[in-house]
Amino acid sequence: MPREPSAYHRQIAADNRAAILDAATRLFLEHGYDRTSLARVADYAGVSKATLFKQFPTKAELFEATVLAAGDSPDSEPLEPPSGDLHAGLVSLGTAYAELLSRPRIADLIRAVIAESARFPELRKRTFDFGTMPVLAALRRFFQAANAAGTANVNDLDVAAAQFLGMIATVVFWPRLVHGNWSLTSEETRHTIDEAARTIVARYSVTK
Repeated sequence: MPREPSAYHRQIAADNRAAILDAATRLFLEHGYDRTSLARVADYAGVSKATLFKQFPTKAELFEATVLAAGDSPDSEPLEPPSGDLHAGLVSLGTAYAELLSRPRIADLIRAVIAESARFPELRKRTFDFGTMPVLAALRRFFQAANAAGTANVNDLDVAAAQFLGMIATVVFWPRLVHGNWSLTSEETRHTIDEAARTIVARYSVTK
């Protein structure tokens, strides 16, 4: 039976992976997929090619991992919106989603995925969820709790979640994807989230 790697070696592997993904992100965005080689990524990351190949045997796997890692939040706390208030909970989750969409490189990486969509059809399908899974999971739990408490009647959790997050992304993110200089003030972002929350409350809340 193979021996489990020590905590030290697991940390080294994690550090190498982070360095590789950071280097790959910079190179893919600067030079594109075709002009980025694994050897160059290894050089920029400060690791050997053997170390890189052990974690990412192909450039396609590295590209996918780079895109999906942009939405990862390994150090973040689980999203727990305030319970008992449908509007306040939605605003809390909507704010977390808007912050995700505003992260550096997110729009650039989405553009890269669109450019490579013919090469990576599976990645294209997964991209709409990358990084948003914690928000989606928390939103589902929130709707389920509201249903159980009798404050909401959400029959299709996925549809309701898509409606809510879609209203936010339509204003906060997609225009920025098309127009690089698009930006909203903090007040405009808060207003967008509030209006989306009010719409969902109007559609799904139950008045006792």
